[in-house]
Amino acid sequence: MANIKSARKRAHQAVQRRIHNMRLRTSVRTAIKNVKKAVAAGNKEAAAKALIASQRAIDRVVAKGILHRNAGDRHKSRLAHALKGMK
Repeated sequence: MANIKSARKRAHQAVQRRIHNMRLRTSVRTAIKNVKKAVAAGNKEAAAKALIASQRAIDRVVAKGILHRNAGDRHKSRLAHALKGMK
């Protein structure tokens, strides 16, 4: 454990930032799962709504630097492709 006050503060901030980032990353994963569930259920309307919500969540997390830009684009592309492939 850090002994200097500023080092203790930085350690605390790092923990808080990690918790915050984990929450955002988890919310993105949940949004992605919601799209996949709607596609698997065959509900095109729900899947389209979930896709829009997931794209917004992904873009928000990418803008904050929590998820790499290419990874975010890859997730959005695959979800859009899955929706387009629905009957």
